[in-house]
Amino acid sequence: MIFPMKPFRSVALIALGISVLSANAASLLGVEMPETQKSGGKSLVLNGLGAREATLFKVKVYVGALYLEAPSHNAEEILASPGIKRVLLHFVREVDAGKIRDAWKEAFEKNCGADCGSTSHALARLNSLMPDLRSGDRLSFTFLPGKVEVAVRDSAPTAIESEKFGTILLATWLGKNPPNSGLKAGMLGRKEP
Repeated sequence: MIFPMKPFRSVALIALGISVLSANAASLLGVEMPETQKSGGKSLVLNGLGAREATLFKVKVYVGALYLEAPSHNAEEILASPGIKRVLLHFVREVDAGKIRDAWKEAFEKNCGADCGSTSHALARLNSLMPDLRSGDRLSFTFLPGKVEVAVRDSAPTAIESEKFGTILLATWLGKNPPNSGLKAGMLGRKEP
């Protein structure tokens, strides 16, 4: 004979499921990100989460997660590392494609140094992939030797070939001129300065 589950047992099992889920994910602004990702046969661990803020009113745009082969709080070491890296962005508001393209252009100009001209074709390729984004949409950037794989809304990734482009793109979050200091600090697993 099968007995119906008592209400308190149901609640206990649901709570157990939530705690197991929480043990395997981190969250910020109600967005959950997994603790690990797989890429190129490697297991990447969540290094940190940060929020992209825009305007003087600090409007939240997306949650950014940084995944590395080995955790690090040092931006320069991460940028120089040949290891596989991934940045996962989860949008928490709508942003039209034009604004996203303008943001990439501005971020590149602030972080490209002497390599601006040599990576302009790669930036144009990135911008050609950008659609209007809605709350809940995700972008992922996987940094591999000699290329960056970009996936929009969990689609098949598009490769952008260029070592310099990958370093500059990663620097748009971790370099000297990030969009906001809290985003960089969070992705580095540190408290905001």
